Amino acid sequence: MALSPSTGSAAGTGPAVPAGTLLCEVRDGVATVTIHHPAKRNAMTAAMWRELPVLLERLADDASVRVLVLTGSGGTFCAGADIAELSGAGSEDRDENGDRDGKPAGRGTQSLAVAAEEALAAFPKPTLAAVRGYCVGGGCQLAAACDLRFAAEGSSFGVTPARLGIVYPATATRRLAGLVGPATAKFLLFSAELIDADRALRTGLVDELLPPEELDKRVAEFTRTLASRSLLTQAAAKEFANGDAGPERVAHWAEQARGSGDTAEGVSAFLERRPPRFTWAG
Repeated sequence: MALSPSTGSAAGTGPAVPAGTLLCEVRDGVATVTIHHPAKRNAMTAAMWRELPVLLERLADDASVRVLVLTGSGGTFCAGADIAELSGAGSEDRDENGDRDGKPAGRGTQSLAVAAEEALAAFPKPTLAAVRGYCVGGGCQLAAACDLRFAAEGSSFGVTPARLGIVYPATATRRLAGLVGPATAKFLLFSAELIDADRALRTGLVDELLPPEELDKRVAEFTRTLASRSLLTQAAAKEFANGDAGPERVAHWAEQARGSGDTAEGVSAFLERRPPRFTWAG
């Protein structure tokens, strides 16, 4: 499938892709979602925040999708939320008459951002953020919601609500602290300062750091590997690692393993020295 707007229109058959769009490509089991708002360093508009959970739901239901990559167009991952909307210049916090509805400026957009973050974190297949340039604010929120983060050297990371007087969401704060530890999370949130990719790697915010010219190749190689592995193993491991599995879910995964055939296929493939053909799809 060629790169196209998330609405599903075919690439190359219509007008140029508008700014403020999520692009989606599915190829060889890997879905690549690209944040496309280059004039604003890929800042997320309210419409983009709203669209992301819808797109993720569609990709989760697509049996051909085994892995999801989130990235940004051009040389930037995502510079956060569109500040014009946070200031109230957008329409998301206004009623049908155009008046303020009594909510603090940007509250509606922040709620949309949290919903998008949670949808990304709950995506049932492996997710990877491929980061270049700025990964700031809401962009860092999205990257942290992915299972893994690969970054190009020279990238910058920051969590910047303290510059705007915004209370960072509790779920996002806990997720960030789980990745980098409470002290580094506090450093980022208290100061709103940007850190370089080397420090992001040391703190655990980034899993692999690569020369810019090698990022795409490494992401492609790694996602091909992920797509070839057992999705049953990956889905269960993701739930267990996230701490979401109580006794009922543990029993669920045990039952899935017994009925899937993936274990028998994996053992047979190993003994026969051939690539496995795993069939479990959720």
